[in-house]
Amino acid sequence: MSTNKVSTDNILSRLNIKALNEMQQASIATIADHNNVLLLSATGSGKTLAFLLPLVKTLRADKPTSQAIIIVPSRELALQIEMVFKSMGTGLKITCCYGGHKRETEENNLLQPPALLVGTPGRLADHIRRGNITVDTIETLVLDEFDKSLELGFLEEMSFIIGSLKSLNKRILTSATEAVEIPSFIGADDLVKLDFLGDKDSDTGLAIKTLLSDGKDKLETLFRLICTLGNRSTIVFCNHRESVERTSAFLKDKDIVNVFYHGAMEQQERDAALCKFRNGTSNVLVTTDLAARGLDIANIRYIIHYHLPGSEDIFTHRNGRTARMEASGTAILILSPEEKLPDYIDPSTEQIELPASAPLPDKPQWSTLFIAAGKKDKVNKIDIVGFLSNKGLLKKEDIGLIEVKDFFSFVAIKKIKMNETLRLIKEQKIKNKKVKMAVAK
Repeated sequence: MSTNKVSTDNILSRLNIKALNEMQQASIATIADHNNVLLLSATGSGKTLAFLLPLVKTLRADKPTSQAIIIVPSRELALQIEMVFKSMGTGLKITCCYGGHKRETEENNLLQPPALLVGTPGRLADHIRRGNITVDTIETLVLDEFDKSLELGFLEEMSFIIGSLKSLNKRILTSATEAVEIPSFIGADDLVKLDFLGDKDSDTGLAIKTLLSDGKDKLETLFRLICTLGNRSTIVFCNHRESVERTSAFLKDKDIVNVFYHGAMEQQERDAALCKFRNGTSNVLVTTDLAARGLDIANIRYIIHYHLPGSEDIFTHRNGRTARMEASGTAILILSPEEKLPDYIDPSTEQIELPASAPLPDKPQWSTLFIAAGKKDKVNKIDIVGFLSNKGLLKKEDIGLIEVKDFFSFVAIKKIKMNETLRLIKEQKIKNKKVKMAVAK
């Protein structure tokens, strides 16, 4: 029997991780000794590695069949797990399955069965129904953020998938909340529970602070706070879509560059907003709780709770956007005079005093270019860099993060170069095709 030979030390070295945290160590030991494990740990505490490391030890390199499956609630989480697994350098194949792009691409990848599958319930169920996945050889099931999958209404698909896996002998469930009943179809009897929720704040380097607002309307207080924090990456959480747009407009009027994000926006608008936040075109994202899960955006320094979260659960997930893994971050709750601190927050939490005045933060140095061509047009990142270098005369350091979607792409370009670049590329073709190119709205 030829199990995977890559050592944990080599994997950690590839991922630039010096040591595993206490939760990860406990998870690896427990998963090795027990067949059914429930891991409860805060968002951003390193759960992905906590189940991938022991999972890798069970995968056999000499078996040309699928041996394990990971079911996740969102496309973003599936892609994040795929990226971590590939970075581990095991030499084992992984295929990522999710809606919103061509099924045929995945079908081609599944012709040679991957050792590990990761995907969303709907797309995985579709592949199983079409006979694209060798279900009989899958022995390990991971339900990552299973509470969210249930919350999003994937019960039927999950039940179908798990019912199709006749050879299961190991089940690993993860969640950042405890308040969810585990459905019987998962078949997780004699479940061993690891609960690391109690030490979420100390474990993740998260500082929690409060800020008292002068009046019921907190907009002026928020503006002064952002000026005080400077141009660090910040997410502002509001409870309603209308509040998101109102808050974003107020900040814009005050000359604070920001983007907003909520569920009523078109997909392209959502993609543009998140891309601008990721690539440094905007350091401030104003959003609803839609952004509290599944968005993997690196180096977020501040979480501002403009409105108090509806529950401790929501508070946990909002805060999980910062202080991920070894990084530190700060969550700030803005309280109006009549609002009380929720009882799940320590009453001795540090209170921030804002200075009498603070300068406007420096403007971001990047701008985002929209290109109306993407993967479906056979356009990739290398094509875009080549096009902007040759036709737009940009140097390597003038081009930032590039995101290629199915039908369009976004490119970060140094703001001082944008107008000249647009002038140069105006009549040019990319991949022999003339497409719309403009500053992303």
